[in-house]
Amino acid sequence: MPLYEHVYLARQDVSQQQVEAVTADMRQVVEERGGIFTKVEYWGVKSLTYKIKKNRKAHFTLINIDASADALSEMERRMGLSTDIIRFMTIRVDTHETEQSVQMRKGDREERRGNSSNYRGSQRLDKSDKGDRVHRGERGNRDGSTFRARPQYGDQHSQES
Repeated sequence: MPLYEHVYLARQDVSQQQVEAVTADMRQVVEERGGIFTKVEYWGVKSLTYKIKKNRKAHFTLINIDASADALSEMERRMGLSTDIIRFMTIRVDTHETEQSVQMRKGDREERRGNSSNYRGSQRLDKSDKGDRVHRGERGNRDGSTFRARPQYGDQHSQES
């Protein structure tokens, strides 16, 4: 049977248990038609790049499926009818990845670092450190004495007469 990777996005206001229930329903649909889910990964709630059906965030789930096209089309039909699912995409692949997906590895990498809020890793963001920038010296007096405003429109005509 063909192999597929399927990712779906559920609305942000549904709970994780409801997302898992949707996954279980889809598993039942596929298994009734002779297919199997080889891997299911819940990626969590993530921000969307742009609004989808008035949602700014969504629950992301990845499913690796080994099923016929008939089983997959029935699952996609039911996902399209569900009000909890805002978007889904299925891709046919030659082989399934056996290790964790990139999204799951990204979370592990942040946990190993210890501080997930510092996205630059071990680099400290110090304001006194200017990097390779050359020091330009003092900028001099900034009292505004070198700045002259343009004459106003009315001022030009009054000076000419």
